[in-house]
Amino acid sequence: MKVPFGDLRRQYEAHREAIDSAIRRVLDRGWFVLGEEVREFEKEFASYLGARHAVGVASGTEAIQLALAASGVVAGDE
Repeated sequence: MKVPFGDLRRQYEAHREAIDSAIRRVLDRGWFVLGEEVREFEKEFASYLGARHAVGVASGTEAIQLALAASGVVAGDE
């Protein structure tokens, strides 16, 4: 079965105003790492999950590393 790639242009066009506005806010503040948008994302994501806290990270690898550390997994564990 052939699965088509997602149409990024169509997805962007559907949300262009919101995306462009968010990018402008971040660039206008000049602060994206630990900035207001990140705090707001973490707050809303935690609420969506029904959790007290959520942490936004830069990559899936970083997310896995944090999850393992939070679970007490250390080097050498199998």
